Amino acid sequence: MARLVKKSPSLCTDLPLDNTDICNRLHLLRQLLRSCIGPSGRLKQVHNNIGGHVITTSTSSVLLPAISSSQPFINLIKTSILNHVSRFSDCGLFAAVLCLSLIEQAKQSGLRGNVATTVNQHLLGLCTSYLQREDCGCKVKLDFCSSQSLITLARSVISSKPACVLTEQEALHISKLAVQAFLLTVPCNSPGVVSLGKIVTVSVEGHSVLNSAVFPGLLVDMPDVFCLDKVENLHSNPTSMVLFSASLAGDLSDLGGIIEVHPGVDTDSQILDQLLKLGKQVVKDEVKLFVCQKVIHPVLQQHLRSHGIIVIERLGITLMEPLAQLTGAQPVATLHTTIPAKAYGRVGDLSIKQFGSKTMLHLQPPGDSAICTMILCHRNETMLSELKVVCHKTEHVLRLTLREPSALLGGGCTETHLAAYVRHKSTDNVTETVSALGCSQTEYLRGVEGFCRSLESVAAALEHDGGNSLMDLTHAHHWSTPANVMEERMEGSSGFCGCGLVESSTNQKWTYLNTKYPQFSPAPLIRVPAVQPRVLDSFTAKLNALQVAVETANLALDVRYLIQDTN
Repeated sequence: MARLVKKSPSLCTDLPLDNTDICNRLHLLRQLLRSCIGPSGRLKQVHNNIGGHVITTSTSSVLLPAISSSQPFINLIKTSILNHVSRFSDCGLFAAVLCLSLIEQAKQSGLRGNVATTVNQHLLGLCTSYLQREDCGCKVKLDFCSSQSLITLARSVISSKPACVLTEQEALHISKLAVQAFLLTVPCNSPGVVSLGKIVTVSVEGHSVLNSAVFPGLLVDMPDVFCLDKVENLHSNPTSMVLFSASLAGDLSDLGGIIEVHPGVDTDSQILDQLLKLGKQVVKDEVKLFVCQKVIHPVLQQHLRSHGIIVIERLGITLMEPLAQLTGAQPVATLHTTIPAKAYGRVGDLSIKQFGSKTMLHLQPPGDSAICTMILCHRNETMLSELKVVCHKTEHVLRLTLREPSALLGGGCTETHLAAYVRHKSTDNVTETVSALGCSQTEYLRGVEGFCRSLESVAAALEHDGGNSLMDLTHAHHWSTPANVMEERMEGSSGFCGCGLVESSTNQKWTYLNTKYPQFSPAPLIRVPAVQPRVLDSFTAKLNALQVAVETANLALDVRYLIQDTN
């Protein structure tokens, strides 16, 4: 009884957004994430106070889980953003910074919480309906007849992560490989429901990024160098193979099923006899490749190799599904029954690939397959780890284009364009709108201003070197200039907007972001086929990120009490 401790009462915080400590933490989180956005974003090193692995990144999917907070309000926002990232892979920083900016703007404007959320929800509807229109000024259709737009989209994702430390040439090389790998996973001539294949990534540290490559089929570790001559002999012949998911180590605990133990017979010898019986069947069935997810008993390995069979053990669960898809093999989960004929798979071609210290067996399918392997090389572990994360994100972003073959203009141009559109559109039918929303015209216009400034703040976050962020007053695209170039001198300068579609001209007018300017309707661009966007964002990911940002901000503005169990 002496160990019993009286429970402390729960801690209740009334109106958390009126709490100075919580607001300071939200502002700090916003500044932290804001500084990570874009190709010139600042890297963050995260480590805990008891040692452990040091993380260097600017990627939201890596950074947010590494940041711990005892404040439930912070964790609410963090969890919402991570849920978006887990589903769409991209635009996590956009969602987080926009969400935190909306909360900050609502507090600074002095609007009542219910008014701010109502206006935000109305303006979100304006944005989403505009983005889904065919004549949307910041949306482009992706042409699958050419890989150029896909490479631009992939390059935009990859170049936005400075922790990868890639040169222009390396970024382009990885972008092309990502698109090549993605296209290899799309099945050809597949009737009915199409099931996409899989990209298996293999990391090789200490080599140039330009040595990275994509191969159709599957590459698996080949520790048994003595089998190289057997592989050469099988190079161009279709090969029968078998795949085991059960352990073949001979341990009693791993066997499963019912085992008869006879009096006076050694259990280990009985199990080994069963394994050798399995090996004899495999030899009889002319199998040439024997693969096991787990460990294979050394005696069974020796028996198989003495009959010219290539043995691969410890494949791991990750490669089981792609190998089964590639070969048509059905994983065998027990050694107590004979292997059915339908469980065997076929490999069309076998060869050896060498990458640094890694010797790998290259398995190619007997026919068409949507499985491929991407070999990623980089100079050190930190860069390689970030590159691997970014390539997985790029694969997901490219897959999203199959659902919606569109992209949004990058470089901050979508944000500034949307802000100008919302400012212009919100002046239409103001009387009817405020009546429907249940607020005054002044409150409505203040809510619109806060919403547009939040969008513009995300575009301005792309500038990290003390330069200026501007918007042209014709198409409402985003522009960045060095700190020493003033607005009045922009007319004489040459360059392109953030997305690369609009070139500066002498008759253009600009305004600094987050400053007052006369509202205008952004003019549509006259598209010239020879001029293509240089930066693109995922349409599906960014549209969802916009919705998540606004809805999470509204949820935060609606919170009245925080009740925290301190025990």
